[in-house]
Amino acid sequence: MDDKLRIKVTIGDRVYPLTIKNEEEEEGVRKAVKKINELVKKFEQNYEIRDKQDVLAMCALQFAAMSEVKSIHKGQDTVYVENKLNELNKVLANHLQ
Repeated sequence: MDDKLRIKVTIGDRVYPLTIKNEEEEEGVRKAVKKINELVKKFEQNYEIRDKQDVLAMCALQFAAMSEVKSIHKGQDTVYVENKLNELNKVLANHLQ
């Protein structure tokens, strides 16, 4: 028996059939589709972009840039937390001596 779900999503006025693993993944896909379509609408309203492919390319760039920025901040946060933990470890080690 095939446990995968088949859904259709619409992005930029085009329908795309997808096969997904479960309802949880479906929720994530549908949220992503909603964000993409909102951004498409925003770009179309704010800029004179006539070609849908250009709008979708700008959306892809926007989401990729946001992902990269989050990745950079996550790395910085990790270093910060590691430094704070090392400081705390030193304080505890000095206190226990």
